[in-house]
Amino acid sequence: MKRAFVIGHPIAHSRSPLIHGHWIDTYRVGGSYEAIDVAPAALPDFFERLKGGEFVGGNVTIPHKEQVVALVDELDPLAEEIGAVNTLVLRDAGVRGFNTDYMGFLGNLDQNAPGWDLGLDEVVVLGAGGASRAILVALKSRAVGKIHLLNRTVGKAEDLAIELGGPIACGGLDEFAARAGGARLIVNTSSVGMKDTRFEGLDLSVVPADAVVTDLVYVPLVTPLLADARQRGLRTVDGLGMLLHQAVPGFEAWFGVRPEVTPELRALVEATL
Repeated sequence: MKRAFVIGHPIAHSRSPLIHGHWIDTYRVGGSYEAIDVAPAALPDFFERLKGGEFVGGNVTIPHKEQVVALVDELDPLAEEIGAVNTLVLRDAGVRGFNTDYMGFLGNLDQNAPGWDLGLDEVVVLGAGGASRAILVALKSRAVGKIHLLNRTVGKAEDLAIELGGPIACGGLDEFAARAGGARLIVNTSSVGMKDTRFEGLDLSVVPADAVVTDLVYVPLVTPLLADARQRGLRTVDGLGMLLHQAVPGFEAWFGVRPEVTPELRALVEATL
């Protein structure tokens, strides 16, 4: 039986076993998927288990996404550019690391806001933390004309922009109103929205009427940012779809079947939020 996993520390919160377990049952593949709590110090030992053939691969979540970059035998160019790995696949040459957050973000928007990238000249990205890296690389792949990267600490945004390159203009969160007038996509990559937090002074009235607002936070499913956007009649896309879509490439690599993100799967995961 093929065994796959998700590792993190802590890991009990992960919905990945629910997602992959649903697909294992749906497609009747001979496999299993389990959550394993691996402390950072134990990560090299766990990699030896993986390389020894105990697993066919697995997912990586906080706090290991950056640390495993140095432990894989092969690194996908996209994961190298993003600087983080969330999917591991055991191959003849060893363990190869991928980043599927990029595909999860694009797949979520493509499914739930068709046409979002047509003629997309400007985007505002809120937050310059670890989650923003895959989003910025994904947006660059869709040939966005200009990306406004806004962060509480402007210097951190500037460092990231220099590292990734491309049409990224940096500023503080207080510059939102001055920069969002032409942005037809607003993306929150920060943790604001979790645990009753919200952006203060973020004026969505300046955003074009045909803009899409999306949030990587999916607990709660409707964040204050999305609620404000809906109140103004803007299209919104929640963060749960990204979680579901980023899981697709890994499952296909481990079990040989490309799964679908269906309303049934979404309802199953949504019931746990």
